[in-house]
Amino acid sequence: MKTIKGPALFLAQFAGDDAPFNSWDAITKWAADCGYKGVQVPSWDARMIDLDQAATSKGYCEDWAGQARANGVEVTELSTHLQGQLVAVHPAYDDVFDGFAAESVRGNPKARQAWAVDQVKKALTASKHLGIGAHATFSGALAWPYVYPWPQRPAGLVEQAFDELAKRWLPILDHAEDCGVDVCYEIHPGEDLHDGITYEMFLERTGNHARANMLYDPSHYVLQCLDYLDNIDIYRDRIRMFHVKDAEFNPTGRQGVYGGYQSWVNRAGRFRSLGDGQVDFGAVFSKMAANDFDGWAVVEWECAIKHPEDGAREGAQFVKDHIIRVTERAFDDFADGGADTALNAKMMGI
Repeated sequence: MKTIKGPALFLAQFAGDDAPFNSWDAITKWAADCGYKGVQVPSWDARMIDLDQAATSKGYCEDWAGQARANGVEVTELSTHLQGQLVAVHPAYDDVFDGFAAESVRGNPKARQAWAVDQVKKALTASKHLGIGAHATFSGALAWPYVYPWPQRPAGLVEQAFDELAKRWLPILDHAEDCGVDVCYEIHPGEDLHDGITYEMFLERTGNHARANMLYDPSHYVLQCLDYLDNIDIYRDRIRMFHVKDAEFNPTGRQGVYGGYQSWVNRAGRFRSLGDGQVDFGAVFSKMAANDFDGWAVVEWECAIKHPEDGAREGAQFVKDHIIRVTERAFDDFADGGADTALNAKMMGI
């Protein structure tokens, strides 16, 4: 068993134009002041990191990570959630997702995809320069508009979508192998990899690629009514990253999983700050420890009600209280009689 590292904080929901959230120096000091030991970094945000420099200069990476370390936090992972989304975009979402890309490729899906692939590869190279072994991203989606089987899907549509998705990701996964970095897909609605079955469909098409791994976030499973504890045991060998995020699902006679097009605050299923939802984190942390997860417990704050700064400070303490310092010996070692082959044989009558 291993003791999980943490707490860490995903900075994507906090980076902004106002101090202390508008510069790398200030936000890392703030995170440390909140009680965090690490930060997960959105690579698309130029206020946080210069991705081009990070991909080409190990010296830049050392100085950049060193500044965070001097401020009291480690860089735990880089994220390309937004760029990964653009590796595969169904045309229905072209306009919505264009804002995730550089202005030079907007309105040009082919150029946008090439840009996204390059971005993810750069982030993987930067991770190598930083000595980080895991990377967070989204898979993107080609089949998501057809997730509900009505109208009836044409035969082979889903299979073809996953064939294409794997084709687009394989060169990235091979680059990840060259870098010695795991690609951790956040299993998330809106992505073609949104549950265990879809992840397995993708994994099969990548030839069970060693670098095609998972980012575990129980909140997304609560909202799908999926067994988030069983999921840890099923994918224990593939879970390489952990977002600590809470959620609640309170169906009524008027709405359920689909939410009735309501805003987040009015949905039956919604994300909550840590401790305010329904996730059994005692059980989650126990399973992660028992399954030898040796990564970081990273708080991802998303809540429709609570102020983010309150959620961040409370989240740091919440994770501290849930991290299990694993035992190095069995509780009944005091009664250990030692190894005795002859005695063992006698006890078995042999």
